[in-house]
Amino acid sequence: MADVAVAKSWRDELASLVEDSGIRFNGDVVVPAFEEKRSVCDESPVNEEVEVESESLKDQIEGFAKAWGEMLMELMRGCRDVVQQSLLTEESYIVKKTKGPLAEVSKRLSVLNEFLPEDRDPLHAWPVIFFVFILALSALSVNSKQDISGKLVKEVYIHPPSATRILLPDGRHMAYHEMGVPPNRARYSVIAPHGFLSSRLGGISGVKMSLLEEFGIRLVTYDLPGFGESDPHPERNLNSSALDIQYLADALGVNSKFWVLGYSSGAIHAWAAMKFIPDRVAGVALFAPFVNPYESSMTKEEMTGTWNKWTRKRKLSYFLARRSPKFLDYFYRRTFLSGKHGQIDKYLYLKLGQKDKALSSEPAFEEFWHRDVEESIRQGSTKPFIEEAALQVSNWGFSLVDLQVQEKCSGKGILSWLKFGYGQVKCELSGFLGPVHIWQGMDDQVVPHQMTDYVARILPSVVVHKLPDEGHFSYFFFCEECHRKMFLTIFGSPQGSLEESIEARTEDYGYQEAANLAMAAE
Repeated sequence: MADVAVAKSWRDELASLVEDSGIRFNGDVVVPAFEEKRSVCDESPVNEEVEVESESLKDQIEGFAKAWGEMLMELMRGCRDVVQQSLLTEESYIVKKTKGPLAEVSKRLSVLNEFLPEDRDPLHAWPVIFFVFILALSALSVNSKQDISGKLVKEVYIHPPSATRILLPDGRHMAYHEMGVPPNRARYSVIAPHGFLSSRLGGISGVKMSLLEEFGIRLVTYDLPGFGESDPHPERNLNSSALDIQYLADALGVNSKFWVLGYSSGAIHAWAAMKFIPDRVAGVALFAPFVNPYESSMTKEEMTGTWNKWTRKRKLSYFLARRSPKFLDYFYRRTFLSGKHGQIDKYLYLKLGQKDKALSSEPAFEEFWHRDVEESIRQGSTKPFIEEAALQVSNWGFSLVDLQVQEKCSGKGILSWLKFGYGQVKCELSGFLGPVHIWQGMDDQVVPHQMTDYVARILPSVVVHKLPDEGHFSYFFFCEECHRKMFLTIFGSPQGSLEESIEARTEDYGYQEAANLAMAAE
């Protein structure tokens, strides 16, 4: 018994030195002792099944994605190492063929590094700039696809052709539209070139026929090349634009001088007429006239005041039109050439004043705007719009300073000076000699008043009519009182058409005098 006791004590001490296996020795018999070896924390019955928490579907997906991500990262590292060790070595065929051209391109582009801060490494800075540029384009693309208003988007409808067209000397066709009195009764002829994203239907927006007849006005509007139903011009510039106006007047029988009316960016064609066909132009009426914002003769205050009024997208559009016009195709395809109508301030990147916002929300304005845009984009091409945008900010071939009235004498040198002393030198006036009137809204955010301030400074003979609290559209669109004031300013008191004026004088002068007036009119 003592031996057994000793053995028990030995086994018990050995078991105390190692982890308890749950086995107890009871004499010579080995018995399980699970009932004695229980966890303090396990209060459940021994025979109760242990519940195993199952893995959720979300956890499985996350684990699967993480595993795939790790595998892709390893694959990319492997591909990178293969490319670096086999393709990008000095002995590689690709490196030998591209090293020279890439070095030349890098040398030419190194000029751009001057625009970077001095503490920036070009190797790290330009990839970041390129990445940000891609993100900006993506954001613009997403924004352009979103509905810009809570209203139902209206689809663009292209109406059947309805314009009257003339054949120009170079074989192109030009579409035009007439309003007012007939040609044989017209006291005044007015030709109005339209602006960007407009057409011959623009003209004087909302003008009454009765008002035109009261003043005896024949109003002629036309589609610029590539707009509406006019054929595009292969080599278009402002000189050709002025000649188109002259050809139109000749074709319509306007033999005497005519007035040119330019609104907004349509004013650039009025400036061209003043420069290239001054002998045919009786006078010019301009509403918020656009001026090249890159004009070098503008002062710093005039240029800064102009650019500060524009939105960032509008500034970008002018920059692209001047530097890389082809990029404008991307923006135009996603706005007014997308096949859907939109708000004028969104499509043209405009910032509107209070009166302009109120006017643009009126049904009459919206209906007019949609119809004018539909006619403008009839041909579905971005080329005429890109050309028009480039014309606005490129070199016009002349400066507005050239339109200033000044005395020009023939002859140069000492001989001319001696002739001048004896009164033998003939001098004549150059520049545009006709009257020029400008109406400018002081709350205009589209064509800021700083542009008109610039014109008034370099062309002192121009008469400027400043309109407090008026915007870009509020004075020109659907304002009969405004139209009447304009006609009174440039034409004086209404005298009706030519026949009406003769008949009205019959009572005062008698039949013979009226007949003489009729013969003079013919």
